[in-house]
Amino acid sequence: MGMDFVELVQDRRSANNFLPDQEISQKELNEIFELVKLGPSAFNLQHTRYITVLEPDLKEEVRKAANGQYKVSSASAVIFVVGDKKAYQQASEIYEGLKLLGIVNKQEYDHMVNDTVSFYESRGAEFQREEAIRNASLSAMLFMLAAKEKGWDTCPMIGFDQEEIKDLLRIDEQYEVALMITVGKEKVSSRKPRGYRKPVSEFVTYI
Repeated sequence: MGMDFVELVQDRRSANNFLPDQEISQKELNEIFELVKLGPSAFNLQHTRYITVLEPDLKEEVRKAANGQYKVSSASAVIFVVGDKKAYQQASEIYEGLKLLGIVNKQEYDHMVNDTVSFYESRGAEFQREEAIRNASLSAMLFMLAAKEKGWDTCPMIGFDQEEIKDLLRIDEQYEVALMITVGKEKVSSRKPRGYRKPVSEFVTYI
């Protein structure tokens, strides 16, 4: 039985140091991703892709593109969370199931697809990029919580060269790299105290 949600949120930390040689299997990662796929996305377009680096030599290449940060090497996996700027183009395929199940009729289905596509196309490329990052970030937070529930620690990172990573991992221009997440078992002995957190009254306004 995993920890309850309050405990999960309180225990999750951004791990700055991982124990080396802690292997994570694709089976374990897939168990996390099975939870992640249930997360929210705008219009249910599921904009997010995960590029998961496990191979040691490739991880070292990633480390070079990430300013040589040691935790990239010691992590069990390095994951790039990528948003699809053209996710709306898959609306017809994603909504097809609703039509097949009789939840919507042909007219409603066509209306849903047209509304979604026109929503994105009318707002242009910058909005599509923002949506890719926004939805990928939502998904990434769920990934980190799901990983913690399975006993794995994570650290979200933006300290890497976007273009080097895109070249190294052959990421098409259709996709925006939102962030990188290192995954592993935290070296708790080197953990620093949790950083200052603002009181609720400083970041919440009621009107």
